[in-house]
Amino acid sequence: MIGDMGFSIFDFRGSDVVDYLERMAVGRIDVDVGKTVYTPILAENGGFVSDLTIARLGPERYRVITGGAAGGSDRAWFSDHISDEADVTLIDRSESLCTVGVWGPNARDLVDSVAEEDMSHEAFEPYTAQKVTIGEVDAWAMRLSYIGERGWEIYAPMGQGRRLWDVLWEAGQDHDVRPAGMGVYGTTGRLEKGYRLFGHELELEYDPAEAGLAFHGVKDADFVGKEAYAEAIEQENAATLCTLSVDDHAPDGGERRFMLGNEPVLDQAGNVLVDDEGRRSYVTSAGTGPSVGKHLLLAYLPQSVAEEGRSLQVEYMGQQYPVTVEVVGSRPLFDPDNERIRS
Repeated sequence: MIGDMGFSIFDFRGSDVVDYLERMAVGRIDVDVGKTVYTPILAENGGFVSDLTIARLGPERYRVITGGAAGGSDRAWFSDHISDEADVTLIDRSESLCTVGVWGPNARDLVDSVAEEDMSHEAFEPYTAQKVTIGEVDAWAMRLSYIGERGWEIYAPMGQGRRLWDVLWEAGQDHDVRPAGMGVYGTTGRLEKGYRLFGHELELEYDPAEAGLAFHGVKDADFVGKEAYAEAIEQENAATLCTLSVDDHAPDGGERRFMLGNEPVLDQAGNVLVDDEGRRSYVTSAGTGPSVGKHLLLAYLPQSVAEEGRSLQVEYMGQQYPVTVEVVGSRPLFDPDNERIRS
Protein backbone atom coordinates (compact mmCIF):
# COMPACT_ATOMS: atom_id res chain seq x y z
CA MET A 1 0.00 0.00 0.00
CA ILE A 2 1.03 3.60 -0.47
CA GLY A 3 -0.32 6.67 1.27
CA ASP A 4 0.51 10.32 1.78
CA MET A 5 1.34 11.28 5.37
CA GLY A 6 1.17 14.54 7.29
CA PHE A 7 4.26 15.25 9.38
CA SER A 8 6.04 18.22 10.85
CA ILE A 9 9.74 18.09 10.03
CA PHE A 10 12.50 20.00 11.81
CA ASP A 11 16.18 19.95 10.94
CA PHE A 12 18.74 20.80 13.62
CA ARG A 13 22.38 21.64 13.05
CA GLY A 14 25.31 23.16 14.89
CA SER A 15 28.36 22.26 16.94
CA ASP A 16 26.23 21.86 20.10
CA VAL A 17 23.40 19.90 18.48
CA VAL A 18 24.32 16.51 19.94
CA ASP A 19 24.37 17.73 23.54
CA TYR A 20 21.19 19.73 22.95
CA LEU A 21 19.17 16.82 21.54
CA GLU A 22 20.50 14.45 24.21
CA ARG A 23 18.99 16.82 26.76
CA MET A 24 15.67 16.90 24.91
CA ALA A 25 15.08 13.17 24.38
CA VAL A 26 14.78 10.03 26.51
CA GLY A 27 16.50 7.91 23.86
CA ARG A 28 20.23 8.07 23.18
CA ILE A 29 20.82 10.49 20.31
CA ASP A 30 24.58 10.14 19.76
CA VAL A 31 24.15 7.28 17.28
CA ASP A 32 25.80 6.51 13.94
CA VAL A 33 24.94 8.70 10.96
CA GLY A 34 21.97 7.15 9.19
CA LYS A 35 20.41 5.67 12.33
CA THR A 36 16.94 6.62 13.57
CA VAL A 37 15.72 6.83 17.16
CA TYR A 38 12.09 6.69 18.29
CA THR A 39 11.87 8.51 21.62
CA PRO A 40 9.50 10.13 24.10
CA ILE A 41 9.95 13.81 24.88
CA LEU A 42 9.12 14.49 28.52
CA ALA A 43 8.14 17.31 30.83
CA GLU A 44 9.89 17.65 34.18
CA ASN A 45 7.18 15.53 35.85
CA GLY A 46 7.99 12.60 33.56
CA GLY A 47 4.77 12.96 31.55
CA PHE A 48 4.68 13.17 27.79
CA VAL A 49 5.25 16.37 25.86
CA SER A 50 5.57 14.42 22.61
CA ASP A 51 6.89 11.26 21.00
CA LEU A 52 8.77 11.38 17.73
CA THR A 53 11.56 10.01 15.55
CA ILE A 54 15.01 11.57 15.29
CA ALA A 55 17.36 10.65 12.43
CA ARG A 56 21.05 11.54 12.33
CA LEU A 57 21.90 13.12 8.99
CA GLY A 58 25.54 13.97 9.74
CA PRO A 59 28.01 14.61 12.57
CA GLU A 60 26.27 17.89 13.44
CA ARG A 61 22.93 17.45 11.64
CA TYR A 62 19.69 15.77 12.73
CA ARG A 63 16.11 15.58 11.48
CA VAL A 64 13.09 15.37 13.79
CA ILE A 65 9.87 13.85 12.43
CA THR A 66 6.74 14.45 14.48
CA GLY A 67 2.99 14.39 13.94
CA GLY A 68 1.54 17.19 11.87
CA ALA A 69 -0.96 18.13 14.58
CA ALA A 70 1.85 18.38 17.14
CA GLY A 71 4.10 20.52 14.97
CA GLY A 72 3.34 23.87 16.56
CA SER A 73 3.70 22.75 20.15
CA ASP A 74 6.78 20.64 19.40
CA ARG A 75 8.50 23.49 17.60
CA ALA A 76 7.79 25.81 20.53
CA TRP A 77 9.10 23.22 23.03
CA PHE A 78 12.33 22.66 21.12
CA SER A 79 12.84 26.37 20.46
CA ASP A 80 12.28 27.33 24.09
CA HIS A 81 15.02 24.90 25.16
CA ILE A 82 17.75 26.28 22.88
CA SER A 83 19.92 28.48 25.05
CA ASP A 84 21.28 31.75 23.70
CA GLU A 85 24.83 30.42 24.08
CA ALA A 86 24.25 27.16 22.20
CA ASP A 87 25.33 26.72 18.59
CA VAL A 88 22.04 25.10 17.52
CA THR A 89 19.85 26.12 14.62
CA LEU A 90 16.31 24.84 14.06
CA ILE A 91 15.05 24.80 10.47
CA ASP A 92 11.37 24.05 9.91
CA ARG A 93 11.04 21.88 6.79
CA SER A 94 7.36 21.07 7.24
CA GLU A 95 6.20 23.19 4.29
CA SER A 96 9.05 22.19 2.00
CA LEU A 97 8.99 18.38 2.35
CA CYS A 98 6.16 15.93 1.71
CA THR A 99 5.97 12.28 2.73
CA VAL A 100 4.70 9.15 0.99
CA GLY A 101 4.59 5.84 2.85
CA VAL A 102 5.13 2.53 1.05
CA TRP A 103 4.35 -0.56 3.14
CA GLY A 104 3.43 -4.20 2.87
CA PRO A 105 4.77 -7.58 1.71
CA ASN A 106 5.52 -6.22 -1.77
CA ALA A 107 6.97 -2.88 -0.64
CA ARG A 108 10.58 -3.81 -1.35
CA ASP A 109 9.81 -5.15 -4.81
CA LEU A 110 7.91 -1.98 -5.65
CA VAL A 111 10.51 0.49 -4.36
CA ASP A 112 13.43 -1.50 -5.74
CA SER A 113 11.89 -1.36 -9.22
CA VAL A 114 12.06 2.46 -9.33
CA ALA A 115 14.99 3.32 -7.01
CA GLU A 116 18.53 3.86 -8.27
CA GLU A 117 19.92 2.61 -4.96
CA ASP A 118 20.05 -0.91 -3.57
CA MET A 119 16.93 -1.31 -1.40
CA SER A 120 17.75 -4.82 -0.18
CA HIS A 121 17.53 -5.77 3.48
CA GLU A 122 21.32 -5.80 3.76
CA ALA A 123 21.85 -2.44 2.05
CA PHE A 124 18.96 -0.62 3.75
CA GLU A 125 18.49 -1.99 7.26
CA PRO A 126 15.40 -1.42 9.44
CA TYR A 127 15.35 1.82 11.45
CA THR A 128 17.90 3.53 9.22
CA ALA A 129 17.64 6.43 6.79
CA GLN A 130 19.47 7.45 3.62
CA LYS A 131 19.16 9.42 0.40
CA VAL A 132 17.39 7.70 -2.49
CA THR A 133 16.39 8.53 -6.04
CA ILE A 134 12.88 7.37 -6.96
CA GLY A 135 12.50 7.65 -10.71
CA GLU A 136 13.84 11.14 -11.32
CA VAL A 137 12.90 12.41 -7.83
CA ASP A 138 15.75 13.04 -5.38
CA ALA A 139 14.41 11.96 -1.99
CA TRP A 140 15.31 10.76 1.48
CA ALA A 141 13.82 7.63 3.06
CA MET A 142 13.49 6.04 6.49
CA ARG A 143 12.92 2.30 6.71
CA LEU A 144 10.14 2.12 9.28
CA SER A 145 6.38 2.35 9.37
CA TYR A 146 3.59 3.26 11.74
CA ILE A 147 1.66 0.12 10.82
CA GLY A 148 4.38 -2.43 11.52
CA GLU A 149 4.79 -3.67 7.95
CA ARG A 150 7.91 -3.83 5.82
CA GLY A 151 8.32 -0.48 4.13
CA TRP A 152 9.59 3.07 3.96
CA GLU A 153 8.59 6.65 4.59
CA ILE A 154 9.88 8.59 1.59
CA TYR A 155 10.45 12.35 1.86
CA ALA A 156 10.76 14.62 -1.17
CA PRO A 157 10.52 18.33 -2.02
CA MET A 158 6.89 19.44 -1.89
CA GLY A 159 6.95 20.40 -5.54
CA GLN A 160 7.99 16.86 -6.46
CA GLY A 161 5.36 15.16 -4.32
CA ARG A 162 2.91 14.51 -7.14
CA ARG A 163 5.63 13.06 -9.34
CA LEU A 164 6.87 10.84 -6.49
CA TRP A 165 3.35 9.49 -6.02
CA ASP A 166 2.88 8.91 -9.75
CA VAL A 167 6.16 7.00 -10.09
CA LEU A 168 5.29 4.74 -7.16
CA TRP A 169 1.68 4.29 -8.23
CA GLU A 170 2.54 3.41 -11.82
CA ALA A 171 5.21 0.91 -10.74
CA GLY A 172 2.86 -0.45 -8.12
CA GLN A 173 0.42 -1.75 -10.70
CA ASP A 174 2.71 -4.75 -11.07
CA HIS A 175 2.80 -5.27 -7.29
CA ASP A 176 -0.86 -5.18 -6.24
CA VAL A 177 -0.57 -1.65 -4.89
CA ARG A 178 -3.47 -0.14 -2.91
CA PRO A 179 -3.94 3.48 -1.86
CA ALA A 180 -4.32 3.93 1.89
CA GLY A 181 -4.96 6.89 4.13
CA MET A 182 -4.96 7.90 7.74
CA GLY A 183 -7.53 5.27 8.67
CA VAL A 184 -4.82 2.61 8.21
CA TYR A 185 -1.72 4.18 9.72
CA GLY A 186 -3.67 6.24 12.26
CA THR A 187 -6.13 3.60 13.43
CA THR A 188 -6.40 0.03 12.12
CA GLY A 189 -2.74 -0.80 11.55
CA ARG A 190 -1.63 1.25 14.55
CA LEU A 191 -3.98 -0.47 16.97
CA GLU A 192 -3.10 -3.97 15.76
CA LYS A 193 0.51 -3.12 16.58
CA GLY A 194 -0.38 -1.41 19.86
CA TYR A 195 1.41 1.77 18.76
CA ARG A 196 0.76 4.70 21.06
CA LEU A 197 -0.45 8.10 19.83
CA PHE A 198 0.36 11.43 21.42
CA GLY A 199 -2.78 13.17 22.63
CA HIS A 200 -4.54 9.84 23.08
CA GLU A 201 -2.36 7.36 24.99
CA LEU A 202 0.57 9.69 25.58
CA GLU A 203 -0.17 12.65 27.82
CA LEU A 204 1.18 14.52 30.82
CA GLU A 205 -0.72 12.40 33.37
CA TYR A 206 0.99 9.13 32.41
CA ASP A 207 4.68 8.25 32.30
CA PRO A 208 6.65 6.04 29.86
CA ALA A 209 6.70 3.08 32.26
CA GLU A 210 2.90 3.06 32.40
CA ALA A 211 2.74 3.51 28.63
CA GLY A 212 5.10 0.59 28.02
CA LEU A 213 7.74 2.86 26.51
CA ALA A 214 10.55 2.51 29.05
CA PHE A 215 12.65 0.27 26.78
CA HIS A 216 15.30 2.99 26.44
CA GLY A 217 16.32 2.51 30.06
CA VAL A 218 18.00 5.51 31.70
CA LYS A 219 20.90 6.89 29.69
CA ASP A 220 23.92 8.60 31.23
CA ALA A 221 23.24 11.97 29.63
CA ASP A 222 20.96 14.35 31.48
CA PHE A 223 17.58 15.10 29.90
CA VAL A 224 14.37 16.91 30.74
CA GLY A 225 12.28 14.71 33.06
CA LYS A 226 15.11 12.27 33.80
CA GLU A 227 14.65 12.14 37.57
CA ALA A 228 10.90 11.49 37.34
CA TYR A 229 11.44 8.97 34.53
CA ALA A 230 14.01 7.03 36.54
CA GLU A 231 11.69 6.92 39.54
CA ALA A 232 8.81 5.69 37.37
CA ILE A 233 10.90 2.79 36.08
CA GLU A 234 11.90 1.74 39.60
CA GLN A 235 8.45 1.81 41.19
CA GLU A 236 5.41 -0.33 40.44
CA ASN A 237 2.99 1.15 37.94
CA ALA A 238 -0.28 2.53 39.23
CA ALA A 239 -1.73 1.72 35.80
CA THR A 240 -0.55 0.04 32.61
CA LEU A 241 -1.65 0.69 29.04
CA CYS A 242 -3.41 -2.40 27.67
CA THR A 243 -4.98 -3.62 24.45
CA LEU A 244 -8.56 -4.88 24.79
CA SER A 245 -11.02 -6.44 22.36
CA VAL A 246 -14.81 -6.23 22.27
CA ASP A 247 -16.50 -9.60 22.86
CA ASP A 248 -20.06 -8.72 21.83
CA HIS A 249 -21.19 -5.66 19.89
CA ALA A 250 -24.90 -6.21 20.68
CA PRO A 251 -25.04 -7.75 24.17
CA ASP A 252 -28.70 -6.73 24.61
CA GLY A 253 -29.69 -7.51 21.03
CA GLY A 254 -30.59 -4.95 18.41
CA GLU A 255 -28.07 -2.75 16.61
CA ARG A 256 -24.41 -3.76 16.74
CA ARG A 257 -22.32 -0.84 17.93
CA PHE A 258 -18.60 -0.08 17.71
CA MET A 259 -17.12 2.31 20.23
CA LEU A 260 -14.94 5.17 18.98
CA GLY A 261 -12.95 6.20 22.07
CA ASN A 262 -13.29 8.05 25.41
CA GLU A 263 -15.74 5.50 26.85
CA PRO A 264 -15.34 4.53 30.56
CA VAL A 265 -13.93 1.09 31.40
CA LEU A 266 -15.87 -0.78 34.09
CA ASP A 267 -15.45 -3.84 36.28
CA GLN A 268 -17.96 -6.70 36.16
CA ALA A 269 -20.13 -4.93 38.74
CA GLY A 270 -20.42 -1.86 36.52
CA ASN A 271 -18.06 0.40 38.50
CA VAL A 272 -15.64 2.68 36.67
CA LEU A 273 -12.05 1.53 37.22
CA VAL A 274 -9.90 4.00 39.16
CA ASP A 275 -6.18 3.55 39.81
CA ASP A 276 -4.24 4.42 42.98
CA GLU A 277 -3.49 7.89 41.59
CA GLY A 278 -7.22 8.61 41.25
CA ARG A 279 -7.21 8.38 37.45
CA ARG A 280 -10.32 6.88 35.84
CA SER A 281 -9.85 4.27 33.11
CA TYR A 282 -11.27 5.13 29.70
CA VAL A 283 -10.76 4.06 26.09
CA THR A 284 -7.93 6.18 24.70
CA SER A 285 -8.20 4.82 21.11
CA ALA A 286 -10.60 2.47 19.35
CA GLY A 287 -10.83 0.90 15.92
CA THR A 288 -11.25 -2.30 13.96
CA GLY A 289 -8.27 -4.65 13.62
CA PRO A 290 -8.97 -6.43 10.31
CA SER A 291 -5.91 -8.69 10.51
CA VAL A 292 -6.95 -10.06 13.90
CA GLY A 293 -10.70 -9.91 13.28
CA LYS A 294 -11.50 -7.89 16.39
CA HIS A 295 -12.56 -4.39 17.38
CA LEU A 296 -9.63 -3.12 19.44
CA LEU A 297 -9.38 -0.64 22.29
CA LEU A 298 -6.44 0.87 24.16
CA ALA A 299 -6.88 1.88 27.78
CA TYR A 300 -4.86 2.40 30.95
CA LEU A 301 -5.98 -0.15 33.54
CA PRO A 302 -5.22 -0.17 37.28
CA GLN A 303 -2.46 -2.66 38.06
CA SER A 304 -4.87 -4.87 39.99
CA VAL A 305 -6.90 -5.65 36.85
CA ALA A 306 -4.18 -5.36 34.20
CA GLU A 307 -4.18 -9.09 33.48
CA GLU A 308 -4.38 -10.77 30.09
CA GLY A 309 -7.63 -12.68 29.68
CA ARG A 310 -9.50 -10.65 32.29
CA SER A 311 -13.12 -9.80 31.48
CA LEU A 312 -14.22 -6.18 31.87
CA GLN A 313 -16.88 -3.88 30.42
CA VAL A 314 -17.00 -0.66 28.46
CA GLU A 315 -19.97 1.68 28.66
CA TYR A 316 -21.13 3.07 25.32
CA MET A 317 -24.39 4.84 24.43
CA GLY A 318 -26.02 3.80 27.69
CA GLN A 319 -25.13 0.11 27.36
CA GLN A 320 -22.38 -2.04 28.82
CA TYR A 321 -20.31 -4.10 26.39
CA PRO A 322 -18.13 -7.06 27.44
CA VAL A 323 -14.44 -6.73 26.62
CA THR A 324 -11.35 -8.86 27.20
CA VAL A 325 -7.83 -7.74 28.05
CA GLU A 326 -5.71 -9.06 25.17
CA VAL A 327 -2.29 -7.55 25.93
CA VAL A 328 -0.79 -5.89 29.00
CA GLY A 329 1.96 -3.51 27.91
CA SER A 330 3.33 -2.73 24.49
CA ARG A 331 3.59 -6.18 22.89
CA PRO A 332 1.79 -6.05 19.52
CA LEU A 333 -1.33 -8.17 19.15
CA PHE A 334 -0.50 -8.64 15.45
CA ASP A 335 2.97 -9.94 14.50
CA PRO A 336 4.18 -9.75 18.12
CA ASP A 337 7.82 -10.43 17.20
CA ASN A 338 7.85 -7.63 14.59
CA GLU A 339 9.07 -10.03 11.92
CA ARG A 340 7.38 -8.08 9.13
CA ILE A 341 8.97 -4.71 9.74
CA ARG A 342 12.37 -6.36 10.17
CA SER A 343 12.16 -8.55 7.05
